[in-house]
Amino acid sequence: MENIRFKALHMAMARPEREVHFPKEKASEYFGELTFNKSAMREYLTTEAFNQVMNSIEKGEKIDRKIADQVAAGLKAWAIKNGATHYTHWFLPLTGLTAEKHDAFVDPIEGGIGIENFRGSELTQQEPDASSFPSGGIRSTFEARGYTAWDPTSPAFIMDKTLCIPTVFVSYTGEALDYKTPLLKALYDIDKAAVDVCQLFDKSVTKVFGTLGWEQEYFLVDSALFIARPDLVLTGRTLFGHASAKDQQLEDHYFGTIPPRVIHFMQEFELEAHRLGIPVKTRHNEVAPNQFECAPVYEEVNLSIDHNQLLMDLMDKVAKRHDFTVLLHEKPYNHVNGSGKHNNWSLMTNTHENLLTPGKTDTSRLRFITFLVNTIKAVYEHGDLLRAMIASPANDHRLGANEAPPAIISVFIGEQLTELLNTIEKSKTAVKLDSHKHSDLLKNLPKIPEILLDNTDRNRTSPFAFTGNKFEFRAVGSSQSCAPAMITLNLIVADQLKKFKKDVDALLVKDVKKEEAILQVIRKYIRESKNILFEGNNYSEEWVKEAARRGLNNFISTPSAVKAMVSKKTIDLFERNNIFTERELHARHEIRLENYTKKIQIESRVLGDLASNHIIPIAIKYQNTLIENVKGLKQVLDLKTYGKLSQNQMDMITEISEHVSKIKTFVNEMIEARKVANKITDTEKKAFAYCDTVFPYFEKIRYHTDKLELLVDDEVWPLPKYRELLFIR
Repeated sequence: MENIRFKALHMAMARPEREVHFPKEKASEYFGELTFNKSAMREYLTTEAFNQVMNSIEKGEKIDRKIADQVAAGLKAWAIKNGATHYTHWFLPLTGLTAEKHDAFVDPIEGGIGIENFRGSELTQQEPDASSFPSGGIRSTFEARGYTAWDPTSPAFIMDKTLCIPTVFVSYTGEALDYKTPLLKALYDIDKAAVDVCQLFDKSVTKVFGTLGWEQEYFLVDSALFIARPDLVLTGRTLFGHASAKDQQLEDHYFGTIPPRVIHFMQEFELEAHRLGIPVKTRHNEVAPNQFECAPVYEEVNLSIDHNQLLMDLMDKVAKRHDFTVLLHEKPYNHVNGSGKHNNWSLMTNTHENLLTPGKTDTSRLRFITFLVNTIKAVYEHGDLLRAMIASPANDHRLGANEAPPAIISVFIGEQLTELLNTIEKSKTAVKLDSHKHSDLLKNLPKIPEILLDNTDRNRTSPFAFTGNKFEFRAVGSSQSCAPAMITLNLIVADQLKKFKKDVDALLVKDVKKEEAILQVIRKYIRESKNILFEGNNYSEEWVKEAARRGLNNFISTPSAVKAMVSKKTIDLFERNNIFTERELHARHEIRLENYTKKIQIESRVLGDLASNHIIPIAIKYQNTLIENVKGLKQVLDLKTYGKLSQNQMDMITEISEHVSKIKTFVNEMIEARKVANKITDTEKKAFAYCDTVFPYFEKIRYHTDKLELLVDDEVWPLPKYRELLFIR
């Protein structure tokens, strides 16, 4: 029988390049043409409907039912003109993926004919089945009712001839069953809290919104090779595979020339992304072979998250046209870099100012320090929660390895800012204001240089780093939705800003000058949160010990990390800000644990199957070949010569036997551990059982199978090897 691996290799090497045909000369001519953006709304909506939608987007006002009918009519006309035949409510359930149920525009009417219909009620609300989505016990199987409701702040778009309407998703009893509902609440919270603080500095600031720029890392692999690796197909990562002699050690792939076949894929998915209004701007080779990255221009957080979810789906579809498979798993290959999704976050005002940019006046610089220090304090207070929100079995493999940040949450702000905060903390000098000039605020402290944006290096080992005019949360995994991290980050900063305003107001009523009151509170926060600041090598053993001394936790597994989701501190945080109830938090904790258990269970089954039914039989078959060879030598050689020549083969036969025996033993032990774990009914205990008693066998089994890969004849080895997966073009 033909070796499947070699057949896949032949197909991969024979791939023709697929040219991309651009519909127009410039990207600006087709950018956003498949989104119901402001330009489309002006054309297809009445003035009354347009104004109400814009007020909803900009001011959060509700759209009444009468106007919804007008919007639906305009939206239908636009969608049909652009080739849409169906519509769907597009939402983000707790699977971390997207969901949609398509309905046709056409309705049959009397006389055996049909007409296109789309009413306001169908735009604003639908009722998908809620029972089959993860709910953490909030919904029973027989309680199927759930509702999706239109989110006007994220524009509708057309994909695969279907009008997609971004929506929230809630249960019949009102609990959030998605990521968008709590995200919108958290963004509303940061708006109000940040505006209140900004009013201390500038009365013209009346709105603040979070911005997000994600950097999406991913691997590409030829589809034929992907299909020939059952572990990649079923788990998203390679459970076996010896390191290639050459991988990323020469650092020759990073920012290198993009291969032609990959360029064509990138051109097509960027074309499709631009038509959908996704502002993808940057593309480049990443560190590991066949690893790449794309990044957009910053957008408002809610829209940016929708665009990232849409892009991941789009990349997968476009890759298939180029005979590629996109690997979004955080660690698809051992020994080389994993993939993250760096979340670059900042706050913008209605006056077009970035609150994490120092500005050119002393007042704007003090405002910058205020938001910088409050963000640091928020991360210090809730670092464990941030870690919990990016926990997954895939991200557990990535964190702390090959340029990914470790599981210890710390903040990097650079040497100069650290020195500045130290100076502010230690300063006892009252700051005086000159009423005839601009404020001389901080005149007794070192000025913040105007070149601050470029005055701090980037610490690639830090999970949460200030990079000039934003914070970069580097620990988010490549396959993950940005939503949990952004819900948490915006919420904890909003909560901290509320405390800051309260603390400042308490000093103001004591007749402390405003600027001095602000500085007094800032000094206090700097002292309280300095343990979270770290400028050094986050990979070092010294930092692990130092972090423990500082009281910073190091949760290296998902079951231990997600405990923070249901701590009293977390429950109080979410409930006092009306984001989640205790029940909703426990549901999400339950879902994370169930997801962890199921994924480790699947990997365990795949591992056992491949080891027992692929690796061991091939190893024994090759071993039998060696045995026959030894027997043949004995027949044709004299005893002395035979003894010398057969020893190497005998050593290989023995070595293969030892590895096969170890694999068989460990697989059997792993299966028994899995059986014990499966009998546990408590969700948390079951997850820990899989983590502590099943998962440790993975590396033991892998070690011996990878050794067999080096021993067994290359022509009979069944699975594509790393040198083929990582370097085939």
